[in-house]
Order: sequence, then structure tokens, then C-alpha cells
Amino acid sequence: MRRYLRWLVALLLVLVVTGCASTPGPGAAPAPTRQATGATQAPGTSLPSSSATATALLPESSIPGLHLPPGFQISVYARGLSTPRFMTIGPNGVLLVANRAGSNVVALLPGPSPRQPAAVRSLVNGLNSPTSLDMDDGYLYIGEAGSVARVKLGPDLRPGPVERIITDLPVGGQHSTRTVLIGPDHRIYVSIGSDCNVCQEADPHRAAVWVYERDGSHGRLYARGLRNAVGMAVNPWNKQIWVTNNGRDYLGDDLPPETVYRLVDQGDYGWPRCHAGNIPDPEFGRSAQACQGVQAPLVTIQAHSAPLGLAFYPTDASQFPPAYRSALYIALHGSWNRSVPTGYKVVRVPLNNGQVAGPPQDFITGWLQADGKVTGRPVGVTVAPDGTLFVSDDTFGLIYHIWYRQG
Repeated sequence: MRRYLRWLVALLLVLVVTGCASTPGPGAAPAPTRQATGATQAPGTSLPSSSATATALLPESSIPGLHLPPGFQISVYARGLSTPRFMTIGPNGVLLVANRAGSNVVALLPGPSPRQPAAVRSLVNGLNSPTSLDMDDGYLYIGEAGSVARVKLGPDLRPGPVERIITDLPVGGQHSTRTVLIGPDHRIYVSIGSDCNVCQEADPHRAAVWVYERDGSHGRLYARGLRNAVGMAVNPWNKQIWVTNNGRDYLGDDLPPETVYRLVDQGDYGWPRCHAGNIPDPEFGRSAQACQGVQAPLVTIQAHSAPLGLAFYPTDASQFPPAYRSALYIALHGSWNRSVPTGYKVVRVPLNNGQVAGPPQDFITGWLQADGKVTGRPVGVTVAPDGTLFVSDDTFGLIYHIWYRQG
């Protein structure tokens, strides 16, 4: 416990968290939730919060079968969540999680160890399949099945009412998640996947990214031809929005590759006629000009790896060693349609001043075992205020915590 002394002293200065979960928004039916392992909040109980989750002198922690670079440690931070998807950092550095099957957003308040939170608190209930989160100017933005909601969050995490500010998004389809991101211009970017594997979409919202004003008004098509751009993040070096994109199925084990793109206004990314910038589709890309004018990917990844969440390591963070700071981290959810499974890991893309400086490199592996058994499917990747990393797993209901042990 001596190694936590400095951190424990810091905890004495934390803020008090009070309040209860918000009421459901209009037309939303509340759903039961399962709470994650850790202390849960009793009515009227005050809970500490802190922006810190670790210090320079962190303990050793590992999970049998998982492999990380030397010096990196990993623990299961929370268990028992209901299909946790994307995460964000809320007021006072508290980790917020879109708990999809629980129809809510939960807060994981930091405890005296990086191994688990001190408490788990449900913040916003009665949501419709929430899958993505982002914070901006005191508001939590939530991507739901057919809408974008926002909730005002105070420093004590007390939520205001749920406002559904974008309500015309298509519902369901082969790709049913809706990713919301607040861009560097403080506008709302929303990614909507295709309704099919490969087809001509009738709804312009599909296979596209739309942009809206901060109040949800004046929506317009921003980028098209993105089959399923699930992950979106702002590059801190050049303020570009980068996205992961899942390629089409049934062209074999190795085609087309998965991709990472930078978004440009009115950019054409090719789907369904052209894949990964230069691969004509055998059905929809028979024209000699099928790939003309299509944006080229910044990164390509093994086909069927299913890249989802991505996170840039912050330029002002230093918990990771220098070689791992200038990097983009991507969660590969894993294949379902490949003769030899692939993915089921977190990779690191090296960067130089925000530009891709090499191919993806394995960062966390071992969820896909040699016998084909799968013990984890990473989804979201979020960097904590102290520079440590959180990874969500929507299949096993877990949140992992990763840190570098110095000294």
C-alpha cells in the first residue's frame, strides 16, 4: 500500500458527487440494468471523484493469456456491464460508458487502485440502445439507435433532462450503431452505417457522416461512401477527424482491407462501387471510373478485423513511455466471416506530428487463442486524464485498464 501513498493523499482533495439518475426522455421506456463489479451507490450516498486514476509508481497487474509490450500492465477494471460500447471522460475525469443493453450511461468513479473503480453509478436511464458518447461544454452527447440526445452534466455529475436534438436518423439495418463526435469546430458529427453488406442506399443518411449545429439543427451530408465508419476521433496535431471503416464481406479472406480515413467535407469514400480507395466492387464497380475521385485511406488493416473505437494518445500526456505516445490506438472487434479468425486485439499506429509513420502494430493480443477460442472483443478505446488507457468489451461486459509501470 505504500506505493499508493501519494495517490491516496490526492484522493482527500476530491469533489463530492451527489444526485440521482435522470428521468427517461420522451417516449423512452426504462430498462433494467446490471451494475458492474465494485461499490454501488446507495441513495443519498456521496461518492468521491478525481481526475487521477494512477501515479508514476503503479502496481504490477496482468491477466493470464493477454500480451502487452514490456512494462505495460492490464487489469479488469469493471465487470458485469450490459454490452458496453464507447466511452468518454466526463466532469472531474470520471469515466462514462455507453451501456448499450442496459439502456443507460454509467459512471465509473476512480478508486484507490487502477484495478477497479471505487463505485459504479447509473447517470442517464431510459435510453434507446446508446452506443457512443462525447462531452462538450458541459453537455454529454449520446448516440442512440435513431437519434442523438444530450444531457447537461454538472461538476457533481448531476444530470439534467434528456434532450433529443437530432431525431431523424434511420433505425436498425445491418449496421445499427450511431456514433456521435463533437468536432474541433464544436459542431456535431454523426456516423450512420449502411443498411446492407453492399447495395445502393435510398436514404442519404446511410453509409455516411452528417454534420449538425450544436443544437442539432441544419443537418447536412458531410461525407459519403463509408460503409460503416464506427469510430471517430479528432487528431490533436492537425484537428482533422479520423474514422475507422469496416469493409464489405464475401470477397474472400483478404479483401477488401479495413481502413482508416481522414474526413473531408463532401468527400467520396467509394462504397459500394469502390473499396479502400482502389478496389472496384465486382457488382457495383464495373465502370472503368469506379474509383475515380475516391479518397485514399491513411491506414489499411487485415480484412474482416472490424476496427471500431480509436483514440489518439494526447499530446500533453506522459504516462506511457515516449515510443508509445505519438500513436493512434484502435480496437479490432474481430472477424465472424473469415476461414482463419483475425482481429480481437488492440493495435497501435505510429505517428509523426499527427501523420501516419508506419503500419499498425500489435499492442494488446491474446483474446483470440490458438485453438480459436475468443475471450474478449474490444470495442472502445479512451485515454484517461492521467494518460492511462481504458478498453471496453461489449461481448463479455468488461472494461479493461492499461498503464505503464515506471521504475
